Amino acid sequence: MTGKREQNREQNRHALIEAVLDSVAEKGISETSVSEIIQRAGLSRGMIHLHFGGKDNLVQAAAHHSSEEYYDGLEALLQTAGDSPQERIEMIVRGDLSERVLNRRNVSIWYAFRGESRNRKAIAEHSDTRDGRLRGMVHNAFSRIVREAATPDAPAAARDATHGTLALLEGMWTDFLLHPDRFDREEAARIIFRFLAAMFPAHFSLQGAIVAK
Repeated sequence: MTGKREQNREQNRHALIEAVLDSVAEKGISETSVSEIIQRAGLSRGMIHLHFGGKDNLVQAAAHHSSEEYYDGLEALLQTAGDSPQERIEMIVRGDLSERVLNRRNVSIWYAFRGESRNRKAIAEHSDTRDGRLRGMVHNAFSRIVREAATPDAPAAARDATHGTLALLEGMWTDFLLHPDRFDREEAARIIFRFLAAMFPAHFSLQGAIVAK
Protein backbone atom coordinates (compact mmCIF):
# COMPACT_ATOMS: atom_id res chain seq x y z
CA MET A 1 0.00 0.00 0.00
CA THR A 2 2.84 2.39 0.84
CA GLY A 3 4.42 1.75 -2.55
CA LYS A 4 1.14 2.51 -4.33
CA ARG A 5 0.70 5.76 -2.40
CA GLU A 6 4.23 6.82 -3.27
CA GLN A 7 3.62 5.99 -6.92
CA ASN A 8 0.43 8.08 -6.93
CA ARG A 9 2.27 10.89 -5.21
CA GLU A 10 4.97 10.94 -7.87
CA GLN A 11 2.39 10.74 -10.65
CA ASN A 12 0.51 13.71 -9.21
CA ARG A 13 3.69 15.74 -8.78
CA HIS A 14 4.71 14.97 -12.35
CA ALA A 15 1.25 15.83 -13.69
CA LEU A 16 1.31 19.22 -11.94
CA ILE A 17 4.83 20.01 -13.18
CA GLU A 18 3.96 19.08 -16.76
CA ALA A 19 0.77 21.15 -16.51
CA VAL A 20 2.83 24.17 -15.49
CA LEU A 21 5.31 23.64 -18.32
CA ASP A 22 2.56 23.18 -20.92
CA SER A 23 0.82 26.33 -19.72
CA VAL A 24 4.04 28.36 -19.60
CA ALA A 25 4.88 27.23 -23.14
CA GLU A 26 1.47 28.24 -24.47
CA LYS A 27 0.51 31.23 -22.32
CA GLY A 28 3.54 32.43 -20.38
CA ILE A 29 4.06 32.56 -16.65
CA SER A 30 1.68 35.44 -15.94
CA GLU A 31 -1.24 33.49 -17.43
CA THR A 32 -0.32 30.25 -15.68
CA SER A 33 -2.87 30.46 -12.91
CA VAL A 34 -3.75 27.85 -10.30
CA SER A 35 -7.03 27.23 -12.13
CA GLU A 36 -5.16 26.70 -15.39
CA ILE A 37 -2.74 24.28 -13.77
CA ILE A 38 -5.31 22.08 -12.04
CA GLN A 39 -7.49 21.98 -15.16
CA ARG A 40 -4.57 20.75 -17.26
CA ALA A 41 -3.40 18.30 -14.62
CA GLY A 42 -6.89 16.99 -13.87
CA LEU A 43 -6.26 17.38 -10.13
CA SER A 44 -7.76 19.37 -7.30
CA ARG A 45 -6.47 22.72 -6.09
CA GLY A 46 -5.44 21.18 -2.79
CA MET A 47 -2.93 18.92 -4.57
CA ILE A 48 -0.70 21.91 -5.29
CA HIS A 49 -0.47 22.74 -1.60
CA LEU A 50 -0.15 19.09 -0.59
CA HIS A 51 2.79 18.37 -2.89
CA PHE A 52 4.48 21.78 -3.25
CA GLY A 53 3.13 24.08 -0.56
CA GLY A 54 1.83 26.60 -3.09
CA LYS A 55 2.00 27.81 -6.68
CA ASP A 56 5.35 29.59 -6.37
CA ASN A 57 7.09 26.45 -5.18
CA LEU A 58 5.41 24.47 -7.96
CA VAL A 59 6.63 26.90 -10.63
CA GLN A 60 10.15 26.70 -9.21
CA ALA A 61 9.95 22.91 -9.24
CA ALA A 62 8.84 23.05 -12.87
CA ALA A 63 11.82 25.26 -13.76
CA HIS A 64 14.12 22.81 -12.00
CA HIS A 65 12.52 19.85 -13.77
CA SER A 66 12.90 21.51 -17.16
CA SER A 67 16.58 22.18 -16.47
CA GLU A 68 17.20 18.62 -15.30
CA GLU A 69 15.56 17.24 -18.43
CA TYR A 70 17.95 19.32 -20.52
CA TYR A 71 21.00 18.08 -18.61
CA ASP A 72 19.80 14.47 -18.58
CA GLY A 73 19.58 14.63 -22.36
CA LEU A 74 22.96 16.31 -22.61
CA GLU A 75 24.61 13.72 -20.39
CA ALA A 76 23.09 10.94 -22.48
CA LEU A 77 24.53 12.51 -25.63
CA LEU A 78 27.94 12.91 -24.04
CA GLN A 79 27.93 9.22 -23.21
CA THR A 80 27.99 8.60 -26.97
CA ALA A 81 30.79 11.08 -27.65
CA GLY A 82 34.42 10.15 -27.86
CA ASP A 83 37.01 11.02 -25.24
CA SER A 84 38.52 13.98 -27.04
CA PRO A 85 37.50 17.48 -25.89
CA GLN A 86 36.53 18.55 -29.40
CA GLU A 87 34.13 15.60 -29.68
CA ARG A 88 32.47 16.66 -26.44
CA ILE A 89 32.11 20.24 -27.67
CA GLU A 90 30.72 19.05 -30.99
CA MET A 91 28.18 16.85 -29.23
CA ILE A 92 27.06 19.71 -26.97
CA VAL A 93 26.59 22.03 -29.95
CA ARG A 94 24.81 19.49 -32.13
CA GLY A 95 22.61 18.38 -29.23
CA ASP A 96 21.67 21.94 -28.33
CA LEU A 97 20.56 22.60 -31.91
CA SER A 98 18.75 19.28 -32.36
CA GLU A 99 15.00 19.06 -32.82
CA ARG A 100 14.71 17.14 -29.56
CA VAL A 101 16.12 20.09 -27.60
CA LEU A 102 15.55 23.15 -29.76
CA ASN A 103 11.80 23.16 -30.37
CA ARG A 104 8.95 25.59 -29.84
CA ARG A 105 7.89 24.19 -26.48
CA ASN A 106 11.36 24.15 -24.93
CA VAL A 107 12.31 27.57 -26.27
CA SER A 108 9.05 29.13 -25.08
CA ILE A 109 9.51 27.63 -21.62
CA TRP A 110 13.16 28.68 -21.32
CA TYR A 111 12.57 32.28 -22.36
CA ALA A 112 9.48 32.57 -20.16
CA PHE A 113 11.48 31.46 -17.14
CA ARG A 114 14.37 33.68 -18.13
CA GLY A 115 12.07 36.68 -18.27
CA GLU A 116 10.92 35.89 -14.75
CA SER A 117 14.44 35.34 -13.44
CA ARG A 118 15.06 39.04 -12.74
CA ASN A 119 12.57 38.89 -9.90
CA ARG A 120 12.92 35.26 -8.77
CA LYS A 121 16.39 34.00 -7.96
CA ALA A 122 15.22 30.40 -7.62
CA ILE A 123 14.11 30.45 -11.26
CA ALA A 124 17.21 32.31 -12.44
CA GLU A 125 19.33 29.34 -11.38
CA HIS A 126 17.64 27.24 -14.06
CA SER A 127 17.50 29.70 -16.97
CA ASP A 128 21.00 31.10 -17.35
CA THR A 129 23.44 30.04 -20.06
CA ARG A 130 26.26 31.08 -17.74
CA ASP A 131 25.25 28.64 -15.03
CA GLY A 132 28.18 26.75 -13.60
CA ARG A 133 27.09 23.33 -14.80
CA LEU A 134 26.95 23.97 -18.55
CA ARG A 135 29.73 26.52 -18.50
CA GLY A 136 31.92 24.08 -16.60
CA MET A 137 31.38 21.32 -19.16
CA VAL A 138 32.29 23.59 -22.04
CA HIS A 139 35.16 25.34 -20.29
CA ASN A 140 36.77 22.08 -19.19
CA ALA A 141 36.78 20.84 -22.77
CA PHE A 142 38.27 24.07 -24.12
CA SER A 143 40.89 24.09 -21.38
CA ARG A 144 42.07 20.71 -22.62
CA ILE A 145 42.10 21.96 -26.21
CA VAL A 146 44.21 25.04 -25.50
CA ARG A 147 46.73 22.90 -23.64
CA GLU A 148 46.96 20.49 -26.56
CA ALA A 149 47.27 23.35 -29.03
CA ALA A 150 49.80 25.21 -26.88
CA THR A 151 47.67 28.31 -27.38
CA PRO A 152 49.24 31.58 -26.21
CA ASP A 153 47.47 32.98 -23.14
CA ALA A 154 45.65 29.68 -22.78
CA PRO A 155 43.36 30.61 -19.84
CA ALA A 156 41.99 33.64 -21.70
CA ALA A 157 41.56 31.62 -24.90
CA ALA A 158 39.57 28.94 -23.06
CA ARG A 159 37.36 31.59 -21.44
CA ASP A 160 36.80 33.36 -24.76
CA ALA A 161 35.98 30.13 -26.56
CA THR A 162 33.53 29.16 -23.81
CA HIS A 163 31.80 32.52 -23.74
CA GLY A 164 31.71 32.75 -27.53
CA THR A 165 30.23 29.28 -27.97
CA LEU A 166 27.54 29.79 -25.34
CA ALA A 167 26.71 33.25 -26.69
CA LEU A 168 26.34 31.85 -30.21
CA LEU A 169 24.11 29.04 -29.00
CA GLU A 170 21.94 31.47 -27.07
CA GLY A 171 21.72 33.64 -30.16
CA MET A 172 20.55 30.67 -32.20
CA TRP A 173 17.85 29.94 -29.61
CA THR A 174 16.71 33.57 -29.86
CA ASP A 175 16.65 33.33 -33.65
CA PHE A 176 14.55 30.18 -33.41
CA LEU A 177 12.16 31.87 -30.94
CA LEU A 178 11.61 34.78 -33.34
CA HIS A 179 11.69 32.88 -36.64
CA PRO A 180 10.89 29.20 -36.00
CA ASP A 181 9.64 28.55 -39.53
CA ARG A 182 12.73 30.00 -41.17
CA PHE A 183 15.34 28.70 -38.77
CA ASP A 184 18.03 26.57 -40.42
CA ARG A 185 19.73 24.17 -38.00
CA GLU A 186 22.54 23.28 -40.38
CA GLU A 187 23.30 26.94 -41.00
CA ALA A 188 23.31 27.62 -37.26
CA ALA A 189 25.75 24.76 -36.68
CA ARG A 190 27.95 25.91 -39.55
CA ILE A 191 28.26 29.40 -38.09
CA ILE A 192 29.29 28.05 -34.69
CA PHE A 193 31.80 25.57 -36.12
CA ARG A 194 33.25 28.27 -38.37
CA PHE A 195 33.94 30.26 -35.21
CA LEU A 196 35.50 27.24 -33.51
CA ALA A 197 37.57 26.31 -36.56
CA ALA A 198 38.92 29.86 -36.69
CA MET A 199 40.02 29.63 -33.06
CA PHE A 200 41.28 26.04 -33.16
CA PRO A 201 41.87 24.95 -36.77
CA ALA A 202 43.62 21.75 -35.71
CA HIS A 203 40.63 20.62 -33.67
CA PHE A 204 37.47 21.78 -35.48
CA SER A 205 36.17 21.91 -39.02
CA LEU A 206 32.87 22.57 -40.74
CA GLN A 207 32.28 18.82 -40.79
CA GLY A 208 31.04 19.23 -37.23
CA ALA A 209 28.05 21.12 -38.58
CA ILE A 210 25.79 18.05 -38.76
CA VAL A 211 22.87 18.45 -36.40
CA ALA A 212 21.53 15.44 -34.51
CA LYS A 213 17.88 14.64 -35.16
